[in-house]
Amino acid sequence: MIHFIGAGPGDAELITVKGMRLLGACDVVIYAGSLVNPEILKYAKKDAKIYDSSCLNLEEIIEIMRKAHNRGQDVARLHTGDPSIYGAIREQMEKLNELGIPYEVCPGVSSLTAAAAVLKKELTVPGVSQTVIVTRMGGRTPVPDRESLKSLAEPKATMAIFLSADKIKKVVEELADSYNPDTPAAVVYKATWPEQKVVVGTLKDISKKAKEAGIDKTAIILVGDFLEGKYEYSRLYHTAFSHGFRAAGNSCGKPGCREGMP
Repeated sequence: MIHFIGAGPGDAELITVKGMRLLGACDVVIYAGSLVNPEILKYAKKDAKIYDSSCLNLEEIIEIMRKAHNRGQDVARLHTGDPSIYGAIREQMEKLNELGIPYEVCPGVSSLTAAAAVLKKELTVPGVSQTVIVTRMGGRTPVPDRESLKSLAEPKATMAIFLSADKIKKVVEELADSYNPDTPAAVVYKATWPEQKVVVGTLKDISKKAKEAGIDKTAIILVGDFLEGKYEYSRLYHTAFSHGFRAAGNSCGKPGCREGMP
């Protein structure tokens, strides 16, 4: 079995319990060495064969998987963050389908949610934004014209821009038609790593601040009023809001739900 595992954003303790268990049970480990914290490899078997995929192409990665499968060995394919977001796993899975090799995907903690945690912010704030747009600037890997930042910016939703720190000046220019220059913005470099950097500002100065901090890769750009300003309280815990577990103005009535309260 091939296990695609989200290794988390950086902190070795942010791999999931299931991911750690699978990693410790596999005979072969292929990890994205340019992005995955090598500290996570401490959870691997002591005698596991470990490969760094940063110096391998797709065919070489699949061949390692094929040979391991033929030997009856399980393989851990470690991707940074959550493998479903810019993980380049679809082509690997399709190759395995062609070979008839079984696989599964174990989700992980994305650098997006890690960056929000570092900033101590909620991405979906009532009365401000209930939509998160995850995107990137086009580069060596292009994006469809319909997904240009300029087009995506029109709803003024929470923007999470990956793989674009080296183009942050262009990012700001693309957002300028929809977002006010005073819109809060942040850049988080290597969230949860020891070398983590956080830059906070507005669209009018975030490019300059990121450049001064030396951030031009391995960072996520966050834009939107969710970072600062007025918002509405969630109705979930409002005393006048009822739902299936609580009537308006009352607790759910379950034993212990108000334990310790006056």
